[in-house]
Amino acid sequence: MKLQGGEANRYFARPDPKRTGLLIYGADAMRVALKRQEVIAALVGPEGEAEMRLSRLPAGDLRKDPAQLLDAVKAQGFFPGPRVAFVEDATDTHAPIIKAALEDWRDGDAAVIVTAGQLASKSALRKLFEDHRNAYAVGIYDEPPSREEIESGLRAAGLTNIDAAAMTDIVALSRDLDPGDFRQMLEKISLYKYHDTTPLTSEDVVACAPASIEAEVDDVLNIVAEGQSGKIGPVMRRLEGQGVNPVTLCIGATRHFRTLYVCAADPGGPQAGIGRMRPPVFGPRRDRILRQAQGWGLARLETALSMLVDTDLALRSSQRAPQMALMERTLIRLAMLGKR
Repeated sequence: MKLQGGEANRYFARPDPKRTGLLIYGADAMRVALKRQEVIAALVGPEGEAEMRLSRLPAGDLRKDPAQLLDAVKAQGFFPGPRVAFVEDATDTHAPIIKAALEDWRDGDAAVIVTAGQLASKSALRKLFEDHRNAYAVGIYDEPPSREEIESGLRAAGLTNIDAAAMTDIVALSRDLDPGDFRQMLEKISLYKYHDTTPLTSEDVVACAPASIEAEVDDVLNIVAEGQSGKIGPVMRRLEGQGVNPVTLCIGATRHFRTLYVCAADPGGPQAGIGRMRPPVFGPRRDRILRQAQGWGLARLETALSMLVDTDLALRSSQRAPQMALMERTLIRLAMLGKR
């Protein structure tokens, strides 16, 4: 039988130990692995592996010894509770071996959990589980998690007191981060808020989210965009001491001003433009970017981008001027332009 959408997610969270088995397949190995971990943990519990109620069987080993899957399904351990025979990275060539185990399955046997890569609709492995009256097949696709999945992940991480702005930021991040990175971020937030009963805020999310660029580089770009030319020199000295490449700094500045330009150029205004940004801009940085985009306007942002393109070409040419000094001069000119 097929499971899809919310029905599949609910089954992953609370699987039925009386079901013969489950096939989880998809092109993204990380997404498949996360779902497999969730369903196995829900079946055998936190001590299942220590109590030897979980048998791991690499699909490649089944060719050498096909009987080991049926042995794992039928084996009785010393500890009570549901058992799982997990077959990893199966393909259609393993379908006959898995079919034999499913046909011989009886109530009380170990559940057969199988993971696979992308499978075509005519796949023998898919048909085996989709046509079985007591087993499920679930396809995992490369798409952002649903609101239900996000809330489930937050509850699993012990995060229930969340303000609306922080939830908006988390949803935005879930659409930008890989599943593994997103899960690690939730775990990091959980540790960050350990024994803290105050609501989770946007500032907390920003503190735990993966950084896109170095903080010092981010600082100098905000200083420039906010017209604080007097602060540029000391920050540039720190960046130079850290070994930051002028070309890298120019690329970062171009990216920053392009973000401002996209916000300012949106037909619905900067507020609508920042909402459409990909990757998303969230938390306090969102408010800061919005203020900068509103303050600069389209005409000056076009001039700024033109200046940065000229600087980038100069940095990559054979000119003899010190590159960091050239970059610093451009940033000062930009900061002065932003004051007008």
